Amino acid sequence: MSATEAADAMEDVPAISIDLSVVVPAYNEEERLRPTLDAITGYLSANEGRFGAWELLVVDDGSTDGTRDIVTAVSAREPRVQLVASPRNRGKGNALRLGVLASCGRRVLVTDADLAAPIEELAALDEAMSEGRFAAIGSRAAPGATIERRQHRMRELLGRAGNVLIRRIAVPGVQDTQCGFKLFDGDRAREAFTASRISGWGIDVEILQHFRRSGWPVTEVPVRWAHQPGSKVHALDYARVLAELTVLKVRAVRPADVLAVAAFLLMSLALYSGRWAGPDHRYLPDSLQDQNQWEWFFAVTADNVAHLRDPLFTTLQGFPDGVNLMANTVMLGLTVPFTPVTLLFGPAVSLALVMTLGLAATAAAWYRLIAERVVPTRGAAFIGAALAAFAPPMVSHANAHPNFVVLFMIPLIVERVLRLCTGARVVRDGVVLGLMTAYQIFLGEEPLLLASLGMVLFAGAYAVVRRDVARAAWRPLLKGLAIGAGVCLPLVALPLYWQFFGPQSYTSVLHGDRAGNSPLALFSFSGRSLVAGDDAMANALSLNPTEQNAFYGWPLAALAFAIVIRLWERALVKALAFTAVAAGLLSLGPRFQIPLTHSTVPGPWALLADKPLFESVIEGRVAMICAPVLGMLVAVAVERLVHTPSIGNQFIGLTAVAAALIPIVPAPLRAVERAPVPAFIADGTWKSYVGRDETLVPIPLPDSGNAEALHWQTAAGLRFKLPGGYFNGPYGSERIGIYGASPRYTSNMLRDISFTGVAPVIGENWRAQARRDFAYWKAGVLVLPPQQYQDKLRETVDKLVGRPGRWVGGVWVWDLHG
Repeated sequence: MSATEAADAMEDVPAISIDLSVVVPAYNEEERLRPTLDAITGYLSANEGRFGAWELLVVDDGSTDGTRDIVTAVSAREPRVQLVASPRNRGKGNALRLGVLASCGRRVLVTDADLAAPIEELAALDEAMSEGRFAAIGSRAAPGATIERRQHRMRELLGRAGNVLIRRIAVPGVQDTQCGFKLFDGDRAREAFTASRISGWGIDVEILQHFRRSGWPVTEVPVRWAHQPGSKVHALDYARVLAELTVLKVRAVRPADVLAVAAFLLMSLALYSGRWAGPDHRYLPDSLQDQNQWEWFFAVTADNVAHLRDPLFTTLQGFPDGVNLMANTVMLGLTVPFTPVTLLFGPAVSLALVMTLGLAATAAAWYRLIAERVVPTRGAAFIGAALAAFAPPMVSHANAHPNFVVLFMIPLIVERVLRLCTGARVVRDGVVLGLMTAYQIFLGEEPLLLASLGMVLFAGAYAVVRRDVARAAWRPLLKGLAIGAGVCLPLVALPLYWQFFGPQSYTSVLHGDRAGNSPLALFSFSGRSLVAGDDAMANALSLNPTEQNAFYGWPLAALAFAIVIRLWERALVKALAFTAVAAGLLSLGPRFQIPLTHSTVPGPWALLADKPLFESVIEGRVAMICAPVLGMLVAVAVERLVHTPSIGNQFIGLTAVAAALIPIVPAPLRAVERAPVPAFIADGTWKSYVGRDETLVPIPLPDSGNAEALHWQTAAGLRFKLPGGYFNGPYGSERIGIYGASPRYTSNMLRDISFTGVAPVIGENWRAQARRDFAYWKAGVLVLPPQQYQDKLRETVDKLVGRPGRWVGGVWVWDLHG
């Protein structure tokens, strides 16, 4: 019904004072309707002292039997019974809408024509309404409910399953949405039904959703209920309800939200446009060797899944010791479900898809969180989310680290923790939090650790400035976290045990002395900024192009400072400011150099540097916490500006925001043509050189500085194994984590020659050591591709093997079979 039709229907209602309106939808109910009307009129007439003046509206939904005649006959002897007629059958939802909008009672009771819940149960609903509620719904599932006559067992089971889906999808927390016995505040009911669109059984859920969104308290009241023969409700109607609600949900999506998600996707596509020009043949040079490594992760996971092998371990790299995949950032949460894509289109396409869609999904998740929890203005939320997802450190990691780009679970986890603080549905939210956390562990543990650190910093600051909120929140929060841990740990216990104690596990990873940020990095511009990019400065202040973990630029820092000063009275702003400053200081590392001096001072990271888990973190990455924090601060400021009545202040403020953000807008990531796979590998010639249990040994062995052999391996369908490789594994008796396999004399020598061009004098001792190393690797063939210092490498290998190599398929080959 349109708003105009609703207004017309209400104009026909006489202006009398009615305390209670009863609405009964009826379709072909001639066999059951008369006893129902007698029961209702008799009960209300006998209890006028309690319920006051009443009216009974029977809505004939286009019946083809004598339903309308029965209502007319009852109305003749009881004028308070009125007929509301629909010209044709349009469904229960439409009938209820007609009846409620034609009512004028202070309260409105809707009840089914079968009176499965006796009219006497009205007293219990009325009592519940007197406790400050705006709706009391009869429930067959609430504690204390009585079911006097049950449905057929199969029908009941199907109905319950449908009701569970409805509750989970549409109205969380309500146990029985479909019991047709509900008492509403009249004015609010008429408002909700005017806004309703569903004409079928799903209108019950739509109305309850309206009450929930409006903040009108609803309570469930246990009632007596008995199944009545001839019911019009069938088990499959629950599926129709879900379909109606799905359509309703789609219609309710805000166009601004759709545009925001589309914009995030376009921004991500623009960033990766160089890769998408030819995913199989384009390489991001700023990823160093990480693109080769990540494509290999996708390929090996797909191969393990396709052949039902252990997804946590492989010997395809690092032979014969192998690789503990769980101890590496394999992202099983995506590499496993992307197996069909990888098998059909290759790992390069899978990686490109994951990073492009993942970055857009991360922005959308931050947008949802900011729009629901920080600012209601969609434009402000969009700007904040764009900064959170496309900030300079995020773009730096977008070259090579999907585990730090695909972060869509982090905002969802943050939002679920905030729900726990309300104490409304602690058990349910705790369970969901546990499932989310388990999934995030299979996406990336280090981002989860950093996100947890950021949440602790924010929660501590907010608790100080809003102690009343903290006192009310800490008990449900701790309870929910405990429930979440109880759900999460059993799901991840075995993989985590394998990660920390399984084959090829390690203790911690050494990252060097430059892992922390320079203070200057927080205020400088990254190399990939479209307007203010400074490669020389960024490279001097970071580990490498993939670890530019700060570089927010001084204009954004100045804007954030101004926002904090201007909006300091807000508790949220204080907590966000503390979180940003604390994260920035922690990212400096255990010691950092004071700019423009040679003095170093201890940093707060020293308190965490040797603690479990934190010891393996690249501390400069802590500054990534600042990205969503700054996004929220900017969103708060834009929200304030758009509601400022002064046009001049709006112009100045929004200009300042633009001036801070434009310099850090990222340029598309650099992409170059990929080095072709040698024909020796591509055409399968290698197969005649490598036996079943043997390896192909590239010269030099693959490592973090040159992992092109991993691309060879994926191009060959992972049909041969490699010694060496690019992964995290243990070294020495203390099992310290290093990048690559434990080095051997021969691999170290060949690596040094490839970098320096200087070879040692090869005597019998080197040849004997090489024979031992070749045997350890079970080498079938040595392969030397064209490269710098290839002549010196070829001469050295000739001497080690005792015979010259052969030029085959674009590479030098030494067959070790004799």
